Amino acid sequence: MAAALRAGAAVEVRVPASSANLGPGFDSVGLALGLWDTCVATVTEAPGLLIEVEGQGAGEVPLDATHLVHRSMLRAWDELGVAAPLGLSLRCRNEVPHGRGLGSSATAIVTGIVAAQALHDVSRGCEGDVDLAFTNTLAARMEGHPDNSSASVFGGLTLSWSDGGDDPTHTLQLDLHPDVRVLVLVPAKQLSTAKARSVLPTHVRHGDAALNSARAALLVQALTAHPEHLLAGTREWLHQEARRESFGGSMEVVDRLRAAGHAAVISGAGPSVLVLSTVGPVDGVEALVDDAWDVLSPGVPSTGAQVRRLRP
Repeated sequence: MAAALRAGAAVEVRVPASSANLGPGFDSVGLALGLWDTCVATVTEAPGLLIEVEGQGAGEVPLDATHLVHRSMLRAWDELGVAAPLGLSLRCRNEVPHGRGLGSSATAIVTGIVAAQALHDVSRGCEGDVDLAFTNTLAARMEGHPDNSSASVFGGLTLSWSDGGDDPTHTLQLDLHPDVRVLVLVPAKQLSTAKARSVLPTHVRHGDAALNSARAALLVQALTAHPEHLLAGTREWLHQEARRESFGGSMEVVDRLRAAGHAAVISGAGPSVLVLSTVGPVDGVEALVDDAWDVLSPGVPSTGAQVRRLRP
């Protein structure tokens, strides 16, 4: 018999945004960003699903059973052998922009998986931490790739891999060099991840793969130990140029920033632009972009998904 959730059980979950790829680290390297989505999930005595959304995505995302946080909760409960409750309330407050390459879908998926586990724990009277390894693997399966979701799960700088199929996702948390600074340039326009991935080539040249492999290794070194190599370490050959037209003017901004010596890349599937720099050289970025871009300095949180048991 499936385990039951207790009416009145409530938790608050906070999950950070993320940037993925960081140039050559395609589908493997992720970086948490200090923009947070918060959700209060409550098992209610009255049957039915109530979803409220404020902030980013309000008026855009569905407020029914297809809401991504809710779908992720159902998937987690199914994996855990827990019966979904007849009554559920989700109150979501979002800071992560939608459709901008900042991991909003991964944030929602991680939120749902963590909330599902936490409500199960509260219902059983458990006080332990949620299983982040379970969260990481399930989120990567739902998202289709682990870089965004792993950074949201663990925080900081992450490197993720798996052997494919149903094998678990493994993630290393790396120590970001203290001199590295992050700027995010966010345009007004949106771009769906599905659209951005649909234009990727099915094959790449062996020579391009070799070039990208070397830069991916350099990227990790630049981010953790040698930030003076950030510009060289963020050059890539696999995905950005192939998606140039999909990004609107984002690649032109990347080109302009890189020509000025800034380590600029497309953030995730775009169209936001991520700039990785050190304390001094980060100055001057804003002068190279127009007013159509919001320039954010969100910081990199060292921790990822957080949960607080509210009651009973």
